[in-house]
Amino acid sequence: MSHTPATAAKIIPFNKPYLGAEEFQAITEVFESGNIGGNGKVGSNLSALLQQKFNLHRALLTTSCTHALEMAGMALDWGPGDEVILPSFAFVTAATAVVRQGATPIFAEIDEKTWNIDPADVERHITPRTRAIIPVHYAGQGCDMDALMAIAKKHNLDIVEDAAQGIGAKYNGQWLGTIGDIGAYSFHVTKNVICGEGGAFLTNREDIAQRAEIIMEKGTNRSQFLRGSAEKYSWVYIGSSYVVSDLLAAIARAQFAKMDDINQMRGVVWQRYQEGLADLADEGLLVLPYVHPKAEPNWHIYGFRIIEMERRAALFDFMDTRGIKATFHFVPLHSSPYGLDNLGYKGDEFPITDRVSQSLIRLPLYPHLDPADQAFIIETIHDFFRGN
Repeated sequence: MSHTPATAAKIIPFNKPYLGAEEFQAITEVFESGNIGGNGKVGSNLSALLQQKFNLHRALLTTSCTHALEMAGMALDWGPGDEVILPSFAFVTAATAVVRQGATPIFAEIDEKTWNIDPADVERHITPRTRAIIPVHYAGQGCDMDALMAIAKKHNLDIVEDAAQGIGAKYNGQWLGTIGDIGAYSFHVTKNVICGEGGAFLTNREDIAQRAEIIMEKGTNRSQFLRGSAEKYSWVYIGSSYVVSDLLAAIARAQFAKMDDINQMRGVVWQRYQEGLADLADEGLLVLPYVHPKAEPNWHIYGFRIIEMERRAALFDFMDTRGIKATFHFVPLHSSPYGLDNLGYKGDEFPITDRVSQSLIRLPLYPHLDPADQAFIIETIHDFFRGN
């Protein structure tokens, strides 16, 4: 049966925010309260909900996951001469959080099955200057945190989890973002739980929590002063303005209440792709995503690799003619202009990263993706390989 929704008037977007009456009501209530600034009741309540759900000592709402990662660099006092290891296959902010502190990002290879950082390659890059490791939980699937935590303990390193894509996912029974010294979530409009722009800084260490509160309050001890644990409200450390308004917090709180349902619905969509493309993988045309036995993903991304990489652009074009907005992902950081010009990389150091980056195709995935539209996407990919 042929399904043809993708005409000039029908586009299947790559991402579509899952919003409803709950988010509208939440914003309305904040407007009516007149308290639309930061450090309000809604934001405080969401922080408490995050702490309760994920068994955290402290969850601080931030204006983005980028800012949460920047706070991590400040809280851990990275500086010139320090090195931080992270995957080259990552969004740029994992690296810029290091560079902004004057420290040096050191890239490591990824595992070809999970597309997450390879612990063995991490250990090969450790030097006396190494201060921390940033595992990036790609597509909402946890990195091998058992191995990474063992390496960190052996070499006395901090772990900062970039869990921008990982809210609600687990590794070996533990929530992503809560396993290391610091975690960072994103509530960007493309993520599973959204508020447009926003994030969260997570930690179970009291020393880090105290410093992070100061950093996000412009370098002042305002939070401690309001709690009565400081006599004066003053400038005490470096910082910036990372506080989220209650308007954004209201959207995020309404979304967070639906997180389990959102992730479950995304999982249904993810599994339909996995089953619908299995025959092409069996024929050696595609490599489908792999789920590690210890991982409990949140199904943030569905991506596969095309074996004949030189045909990837043609497949993108073929889907686009039918209104399907698929996309690639990260340009590896080691081969980016900054990596080449400023960090001394040649662009050929990480062949697995390059292969994954150059062959990856991500498909539309959101909770309310119409099953008929998804069937059309799967049919279109088959048509490409069948010459239809």
